[in-house]
Amino acid sequence: MQLKTIAENVACIRERIARAAQRSGRAPERITLVAVTKYVSAEIVRPLVAAGCLELGESRPQQLWEKAAALADLPIRWHMIGHLQRNKVRRTLPLVTMIQSVDSPRLLAAIDEEASGKGPIPVLLEVNVSGESAKHGFSPDEIEPLLAELPNYANVSVRGLMCMAALEGGPERARRDFAALRQLRENLRPSCPPGVTLDELSMGMSGDFEAAIEEGATIVRVGSALFEGVDY
Repeated sequence: MQLKTIAENVACIRERIARAAQRSGRAPERITLVAVTKYVSAEIVRPLVAAGCLELGESRPQQLWEKAAALADLPIRWHMIGHLQRNKVRRTLPLVTMIQSVDSPRLLAAIDEEASGKGPIPVLLEVNVSGESAKHGFSPDEIEPLLAELPNYANVSVRGLMCMAALEGGPERARRDFAALRQLRENLRPSCPPGVTLDELSMGMSGDFEAAIEEGATIVRVGSALFEGVDY
């Protein structure tokens, strides 16, 4: 029953993504669904992968390590989407396709050092567009000066920006935050050094991913909506 429910949820979310993409004048296949698995066990992840979700996101390094080990037989592409401490970089890097939550120059430097000889590691810069003190991330004003420093990090490939909408303020505030990240990206593009594209915008979660897509998201991070009706 859980397998059927999860498959139905995945199909529903993909349909909603497709409709939002069409409203924004983009092809649905240009939007990447990252299924967030932080609240579910490895055994619940298996039917999710069977339903076609191969891009999975974890917020805590330890949970990512455990699930990556338990599900090593599956072709999962893991994304680190939560705060990553520098002392956990070494163990995390071999497991991930992308780190979406680079939130400080020190973390960027730690990833670059650890990735030496392993090829560029795709990352996103996390931006605290809402300005909330509880959130990690660069302030919007910090990103442009950082761009000039990126050529010093030869082992890191900056692909874009990531944000979380404000915790309060509802859908209208969330949409403003998403629009702010998109506008920041557009303002920064002329300043990008070679090799930095900022093509990716990771924004939007279960409650607001459609608005995020309409405002330009290329990656959405959906968790609870994928597990509605599932006992986990």
